[in-house]
Amino acid sequence: MGQNGTVPGMMPTVTGPDGFDGSALPPAHGRTSLSLLADGTHVNLLGNVHGGVVMRLVDSTAGAVAQRHSGGPAVTAAMDEMAFLAPVHVGDIVRTVAQVNWAGRTSMEIGVRVESEPWNEAGREPLHVASAYLVFVAIDSDGHPRAIPGLVPGTHDERRRLREAEIRRAHRLSRRAEIEAGRELHPH
Repeated sequence: MGQNGTVPGMMPTVTGPDGFDGSALPPAHGRTSLSLLADGTHVNLLGNVHGGVVMRLVDSTAGAVAQRHSGGPAVTAAMDEMAFLAPVHVGDIVRTVAQVNWAGRTSMEIGVRVESEPWNEAGREPLHVASAYLVFVAIDSDGHPRAIPGLVPGTHDERRRLREAEIRRAHRLSRRAEIEAGRELHPH
């Protein structure tokens, strides 16, 4: 028996607020990486890869992670943050790596790291070119939110990601509440 009362190697069982009884999963369970060889069809007016191409790859990667973690369909509810740190060039290999940072009852935050490297230069360290945080909601066959497994962070980095995701979530909820309160004070 492990320290938390579980059998070693088995994930703890959790019961969610709606009675959902499923296994909590580690972030590694859904971790996914996708790649793209940037070519001339991806270029913007400045000759670099268009940011929308990178955003689409980010959303696709996050979607795969969300569906793996939730065990079924999940849809993008919000792109909480997208920071472009460096341009991506035609001829670069663009790679995304994503994992669940936080999981609630029906929604989850997915963090995505984007790196690039020249296709023809082996051994070169990839360049961190963008980071993004997206919120996904798991849905049932009728398009309604459905319960998902919890998240069990195991490493210091995973616990840090969870803490930071909780801060972003609190900011999203606070911002929404302030906007709604302002609308009530100043209706059209």
